[in-house]
Amino acid sequence: MPQTNPFHSMVPRKLTDSELARAIRLDMEAELDAINLYAAHIDATDNEDAKAILRHVMDEEREHAALFWELIARLDPAQAEHIKVMSEKFRLIVSGASHEAVEAAGEGGGGGSAAAEPGMDKRLTVGSLRR
Repeated sequence: MPQTNPFHSMVPRKLTDSELARAIRLDMEAELDAINLYAAHIDATDNEDAKAILRHVMDEEREHAALFWELIARLDPAQAEHIKVMSEKFRLIVSGASHEAVEAAGEGGGGGSAAAEPGMDKRLTVGSLRR
Protein backbone atom coordinates (compact mmCIF):
# COMPACT_ATOMS: atom_id res chain seq x y z
CA MET A 1 0.00 0.00 0.00
CA PRO A 2 1.48 3.36 -0.91
CA GLN A 3 1.95 5.80 1.90
CA THR A 4 -0.47 8.70 1.61
CA ASN A 5 0.16 12.11 3.07
CA PRO A 6 -3.27 13.71 3.46
CA PHE A 7 -1.61 17.04 4.29
CA HIS A 8 0.68 18.04 1.44
CA SER A 9 1.04 21.39 3.10
CA MET A 10 -0.36 23.06 6.17
CA VAL A 11 -4.14 23.05 6.07
CA PRO A 12 -5.72 26.53 6.06
CA ARG A 13 -8.23 25.50 8.75
CA LYS A 14 -8.82 22.93 11.46
CA LEU A 15 -10.44 19.67 10.39
CA THR A 16 -14.00 18.87 11.33
CA ASP A 17 -14.50 15.72 13.40
CA SER A 18 -15.80 13.98 10.27
CA GLU A 19 -12.70 14.94 8.28
CA LEU A 20 -10.44 13.92 11.14
CA ALA A 21 -12.20 10.54 11.40
CA ARG A 22 -11.46 9.98 7.71
CA ALA A 23 -7.79 10.84 8.26
CA ILE A 24 -7.60 8.57 11.31
CA ARG A 25 -9.08 5.72 9.24
CA LEU A 26 -6.09 6.07 6.93
CA ASP A 27 -3.80 6.00 9.96
CA MET A 28 -5.56 2.88 11.18
CA GLU A 29 -5.17 1.27 7.77
CA ALA A 30 -1.43 1.85 8.00
CA GLU A 31 -1.33 0.25 11.46
CA LEU A 32 -3.22 -2.83 10.22
CA ASP A 33 -0.93 -3.07 7.21
CA ALA A 34 2.10 -2.97 9.52
CA ILE A 35 0.61 -5.71 11.73
CA ASN A 36 0.19 -7.97 8.70
CA LEU A 37 3.68 -7.16 7.46
CA TYR A 38 5.29 -8.00 10.81
CA ALA A 39 3.26 -11.20 11.11
CA ALA A 40 4.51 -12.27 7.67
CA HIS A 41 8.09 -11.54 8.74
CA ILE A 42 7.61 -13.61 11.91
CA ASP A 43 6.28 -16.51 9.82
CA ALA A 44 9.20 -16.17 7.41
CA THR A 45 12.05 -16.59 9.91
CA ASP A 46 13.36 -18.96 12.54
CA ASN A 47 15.52 -16.23 14.10
CA GLU A 48 14.14 -15.96 17.65
CA ASP A 49 15.68 -12.52 18.28
CA ALA A 50 14.01 -11.13 15.17
CA LYS A 51 10.70 -12.77 16.11
CA ALA A 52 10.83 -11.27 19.61
CA ILE A 53 11.43 -7.76 18.27
CA LEU A 54 8.81 -8.13 15.55
CA ARG A 55 6.21 -9.43 18.05
CA HIS A 56 6.94 -6.51 20.36
CA VAL A 57 6.56 -3.95 17.57
CA MET A 58 3.49 -5.75 16.18
CA ASP A 59 1.81 -5.60 19.61
CA GLU A 60 2.41 -1.84 19.72
CA GLU A 61 0.79 -1.51 16.29
CA ARG A 62 -2.21 -3.48 17.60
CA GLU A 63 -2.46 -1.03 20.50
CA HIS A 64 -2.31 1.90 18.10
CA ALA A 65 -5.05 0.39 15.91
CA ALA A 66 -7.27 -0.14 18.97
CA LEU A 67 -6.71 3.43 20.13
CA PHE A 68 -7.55 4.75 16.67
CA TRP A 69 -10.74 2.63 16.64
CA GLU A 70 -11.85 4.20 19.92
CA LEU A 71 -11.04 7.67 18.61
CA ILE A 72 -12.99 7.10 15.40
CA ALA A 73 -16.02 6.03 17.45
CA ARG A 74 -15.84 9.33 19.36
CA LEU A 75 -15.34 11.44 16.25
CA ASP A 76 -18.06 9.78 14.16
CA PRO A 77 -21.38 9.15 15.95
CA ALA A 78 -22.72 7.11 13.02
CA GLN A 79 -19.69 4.81 13.26
CA ALA A 80 -20.24 4.50 17.01
CA GLU A 81 -23.84 3.40 16.40
CA HIS A 82 -22.66 0.80 13.88
CA ILE A 83 -20.18 -0.52 16.45
CA LYS A 84 -22.97 -0.83 19.03
CA VAL A 85 -25.33 -2.63 16.63
CA MET A 86 -22.61 -4.91 15.28
CA SER A 87 -21.59 -5.88 18.81
CA GLU A 88 -25.17 -7.02 19.41
CA LYS A 89 -25.26 -8.83 16.06
CA PHE A 90 -21.97 -10.55 16.88
CA ARG A 91 -23.39 -11.71 20.23
CA LEU A 92 -26.49 -13.07 18.53
CA ILE A 93 -24.53 -14.85 15.79
CA VAL A 94 -22.16 -16.63 18.16
CA SER A 95 -25.06 -17.58 20.46
CA GLY A 96 -26.80 -19.38 17.58
CA ALA A 97 -29.62 -16.91 16.93
CA SER A 98 -31.58 -17.21 13.71
CA HIS A 99 -30.67 -15.14 10.69
CA GLU A 100 -33.88 -13.17 11.15
CA ALA A 101 -33.02 -12.31 14.76
CA VAL A 102 -29.55 -11.21 13.73
CA GLU A 103 -30.87 -9.01 10.94
CA ALA A 104 -33.50 -7.51 13.26
CA ALA A 105 -30.83 -6.33 15.72
CA GLY A 106 -30.64 -2.56 15.70
CA GLU A 107 -33.88 -2.09 13.78
CA GLY A 108 -36.62 -0.05 15.36
CA GLY A 109 -34.28 1.45 17.93
CA GLY A 110 -34.49 -1.56 20.25
CA GLY A 111 -31.70 -3.78 19.05
CA GLY A 112 -31.98 -5.99 22.12
CA SER A 113 -35.67 -6.83 22.30
CA ALA A 114 -36.91 -10.25 23.33
CA ALA A 115 -37.83 -10.95 19.70
CA ALA A 116 -34.14 -10.78 18.84
CA GLU A 117 -33.18 -13.43 21.39
CA PRO A 118 -32.46 -16.98 20.18
CA GLY A 119 -35.58 -19.11 20.19
CA MET A 120 -37.80 -16.08 20.74
CA ASP A 121 -37.93 -14.80 17.16
CA LYS A 122 -41.07 -14.94 15.06
CA ARG A 123 -40.41 -17.03 11.99
CA LEU A 124 -41.85 -15.86 8.71
CA THR A 125 -43.86 -18.46 6.85
CA VAL A 126 -45.87 -18.36 3.66
CA GLY A 127 -48.99 -18.23 5.82
CA SER A 128 -47.79 -15.31 7.92
CA LEU A 129 -46.80 -13.36 4.84
CA ARG A 130 -50.30 -13.75 3.37
CA ARG A 131 -51.91 -12.17 6.44
